[in-house]
Amino acid sequence: MTGADPRAGLAERQAELVAALVAGGPPPPGFAPAPLAATRAALLRKRAGEVARHWPLLAAGLGDRWTTTFAGWAARRPTAGSLRDGWDLARALRGERALPPVAAEELAVREARLRYDGLRAPRPRRLPAVGRAGGAVAVQIAGRVRLLRPAPRTPTLAGDGVPDAAGSALWISD
Repeated sequence: MTGADPRAGLAERQAELVAALVAGGPPPPGFAPAPLAATRAALLRKRAGEVARHWPLLAAGLGDRWTTTFAGWAARRPTAGSLRDGWDLARALRGERALPPVAAEELAVREARLRYDGLRAPRPRRLPAVGRAGGAVAVQIAGRVRLLRPAPRTPTLAGDGVPDAAGSALWISD
């Protein structure tokens, strides 16, 4: 048979396109950069929405900054799944001391309930465990998790209006 198979290299071209869309790879040859960037941004917004469903307090704690914070963090990282993406972002924000108190409580509860090493899927803990994040402390005993100490909140004049783990919001009025 003479001539090249038109399907030769298709898998490589598809992998380049996927890397450009979800892992921050360079635009593959033959693709206009502007539509590719628009598609990448739309996929990051969709991914942020999925992560927010698994980590509602993390998203609420960041408020209007949620989508841009997530997109900045996730732009060069392929997804590991919504639960793990949120967990990895929360840990990164904790390391930067930028984790909102309500999200610290959510992370502490997750850390007490599940074992996650950053590589494999989270697994339920069998033994008693303690989760700590941003001053919040959660304890898991016999499969039940209790938040023992909420994360400290800095009072503001207007209040942040973000609910804590108990569902109440901190409002300070004059």
